[in-house]
Amino acid sequence: MTLLSTQGLTKSFGGLHAVRNVDFNLPEGQIRALIGPNGAGKSTFVGTVIGRLRASSGDVLFDGRSISHLPAHRRIGLGIAYTFQITSVFERLSVHENVALGVRRSGGSDTETEPRVRQALSRTGLLDRADSHAGDLSYGHQRLLEIAMGLGQNPRLFIMDEPTQGLSESEIAEFKSLIRSLAGDTTILLIEHNMNVVMETADIVTVLNFGEVLAEGSPAEIRADRLVQDAYFGTVSGA
Repeated sequence: MTLLSTQGLTKSFGGLHAVRNVDFNLPEGQIRALIGPNGAGKSTFVGTVIGRLRASSGDVLFDGRSISHLPAHRRIGLGIAYTFQITSVFERLSVHENVALGVRRSGGSDTETEPRVRQALSRTGLLDRADSHAGDLSYGHQRLLEIAMGLGQNPRLFIMDEPTQGLSESEIAEFKSLIRSLAGDTTILLIEHNMNVVMETADIVTVLNFGEVLAEGSPAEIRADRLVQDAYFGTVSGA
């Protein structure tokens, strides 16, 4: 079953089409990677999906229902969680409190909060840091905390924008293991530049270029695609 789809999605800034007429279908339970050169329109596409940007035209559908008219917080309530390119934890709050905010943000009741927080922290390896201030965590652990905040929402769709940016090799390896462990529990849309992460975690890869879908297929098909090679590979690390 298709969980997320876009139909003719377009976002313009003045005369510039950052996203142009994109048709996109993401089945429930899949790990999908969205890649493309800098300026390809990836973050703009995600911004229209999560409701931080209003599409110029086209439609966003979630579970078969148009959500284009809904603000971002209403989309969260439907089961869409996301992390940003830049860390956005609450540094003065504890790790536990950060995740609890995510649970409550999704409408979780008081009785649900504690078990959901503990489960999210356990899955991300942060349970022993629950009482630490978020601002005292390393950058890599702050990125993991953002993922824990998303997992605490029990999302049906989890969108991660450049989650491995700034991580060490060992932290990236841990992230790949985490993504694999989430397979089947939630649908994942991964916007990522590290091609090793993409090739080792994604079921299907969608390539954007100049705001349009250039190619789509399995990791092996994408790596062998001549158009993708010309437009993208060789211009990013890890390719």
